[in-house]
Amino acid sequence: MDHPLIDLINAKIAEAEKDGAFDTLPGAGKPLPRLEDPENALRNRVIAEHGAEPEFVTLSRQLRQLRAELAEESDRTRRREIMKDMSMMEARIDLARRAYSR
Repeated sequence: MDHPLIDLINAKIAEAEKDGAFDTLPGAGKPLPRLEDPENALRNRVIAEHGAEPEFVTLSRQLRQLRAELAEESDRTRRREIMKDMSMMEARIDLARRAYSR
């Protein structure tokens, strides 16, 4: 079922086209940029424009911090705790990557 105003909308677009309203738009006459991931193009654009990052990137940064902490830690008990945290973090990263790629 079409929108009730579809005929009016199409008429306004045709009129604007005829009057040249679209002739001076940026990128007019140029091909659209090729998208590597067309299914997620909008999501990826919003993420990039707002400086957001996927969860797995944030988690990977935290994992690097844990690795650095482990390298400096000499207490065996604390090292075991850090290694356990690293193992859990790696599992979370894997889950986040899978969720992101869907």
